[in-house]
Amino acid sequence: MKLKEIIEFIDEKIPKLLALDTDKVGFKRDYDLTQEITSIKIYMDLLVEDDEYIENTLIITHHPPLFYPKTPTYTIHSNWDIIDGGANEALAETLKLEVIDYFDSNTNIGRICKSNQKFSELKKNILDNFSNARIVNNLDDEKPINKVGIISGFGLKNPEYINLSKSKDLDILISGDLTQQTAIIAKNLGITLIDLNHHESEIPGLYALADILKELDINIEVIDKKPIERLK
Repeated sequence: MKLKEIIEFIDEKIPKLLALDTDKVGFKRDYDLTQEITSIKIYMDLLVEDDEYIENTLIITHHPPLFYPKTPTYTIHSNWDIIDGGANEALAETLKLEVIDYFDSNTNIGRICKSNQKFSELKKNILDNFSNARIVNNLDDEKPINKVGIISGFGLKNPEYINLSKSKDLDILISGDLTQQTAIIAKNLGITLIDLNHHESEIPGLYALADILKELDINIEVIDKKPIERLK
């Protein structure tokens, strides 16, 4: 299939127009759109060492590359976070939560979810799927959890989102990128935060994206390459 046809398919399913104005989605440089593509590799972040040009291959990244790749590389970022059925719905499904609304109604970033679980049940779902979870304001295992906010990726570094969680009367906000500042804000407000870390909270979305691209009948591979490792 021609590269041009693949990009047209992606743009129809996940329109670039949904992306935030400041976001850099799409191609970072020009590529030959008439070239044949027989395989697609999906990365969270593309490293220079992974940009080994392979003929007939398209790379899709979630985060915009920090260099200009030789291999045709197309970025699907905030448009994938925002669109219904995208990264946030994939995270909600992993956590066995039911999406009922948008978290930030101004941008449609994040989701509010309904839960019929006790905290012990939600905690088990988290620990079964995410190995580096951290918590601010721990809860009793028997506490019923009714409303949960989720934001794939960066949500816990934004103080406004912590305050928004309070105003929306959420039991928990789940995301990544917890900072000292936002942890202290949450402590003062009595809001429970669960940090899955940025990379891990977006991984379910990469596999959901791969499922959409399977319609192209091209070989699809998700490369889960973590940029940060644990010190052992």
